[in-house]
Amino acid sequence: MSVWLPGAPCTPHGCVAPTGATRAVPRAVLRLAAVLALVLAGVLLVPVGRLVPAGLVGRWCRWIVRAAGVRVRITGGAAPAGGLLLVANHISWLDIPLLGGVRPARMLAKAEIRRWPLAGLLVERSGVLFIDRDRLRALPDTVARITGALGEGSAVAVFPEGSTWCGRGQGPFRRAAFQAALDAGVPVQPVRIHYRDACGTAATAPAFVGDDTLVASLWRVVSARGLVAEAELRAAIPPGSHPDRRTLAAAAQPHDGSARDHRTGPRAVRVAERRAGHQGGHAVAGRVGEPVRKTGPEPWRGLAVAITGSERCRKLSTFCSLYEVFTALRRTTGRE
Repeated sequence: MSVWLPGAPCTPHGCVAPTGATRAVPRAVLRLAAVLALVLAGVLLVPVGRLVPAGLVGRWCRWIVRAAGVRVRITGGAAPAGGLLLVANHISWLDIPLLGGVRPARMLAKAEIRRWPLAGLLVERSGVLFIDRDRLRALPDTVARITGALGEGSAVAVFPEGSTWCGRGQGPFRRAAFQAALDAGVPVQPVRIHYRDACGTAATAPAFVGDDTLVASLWRVVSARGLVAEAELRAAIPPGSHPDRRTLAAAAQPHDGSARDHRTGPRAVRVAERRAGHQGGHAVAGRVGEPVRKTGPEPWRGLAVAITGSERCRKLSTFCSLYEVFTALRRTTGRE
């Protein structure tokens, strides 16, 4: 696995909290059976999928979310017709049918989804564009396939964070997919996804993060009561309004204060170092929901350690810290 694979510090034990009210087991079992039945129906209809009206596909996607006991709320204007890049933050497997309810689209999905029971068969037969996140050399070909789909007038849905977050934090939008929108000359439709409980507060029960299993996440969702899935359509970004993928990705990234921006890996080190400034403090990037804090003066000014809830991210952050120490030693000895 590549050390540059996008990751998030969220874990099931550290971030995911069940809702206060839960359904009785028999009712939850019925919900689960309904979800599986709808997914299976989709698998059976894939061979004639092109004959099914887009409106019916959108309703089928919303039915999946509703069958899980989650109410759907879509706000904002309608998504543009024709070729369109749909981009959204990523929290749960529910995001996929939720976005399909906004506008039926070809999904960009990680190759591992092919191994999911039922859902893997469905996505493989439904024109999903797969990305192998362990092979960076395959990225240009993936961008070219997205560009081709957009140029044919299809909508393509992408989660640019590259990993799921619990909803209380968010990752930076990766820029590769935005290059496809530039090359195809199509608009970008940002969508902000929220999950809330019956009281209207942010809910993390639907989050599918870290080493969580699909079965455990499914059961947690169908057992919860009062969950609401919100898809907020923000103003579409017209083609030609941004000169490059960097500014286009920045324009599509939501920054509304509802979820803090918490980065991991090498970027976390650089961000924390900048925040430490020249005050002689040692910056420590906290877990999701915690601000970057400073401790007393340290021998190596500006060094930072990103403390995360993921073992992979901890190892990566340690590597980055050792690299910074090595660089500082080279500067001190005049070898750099």
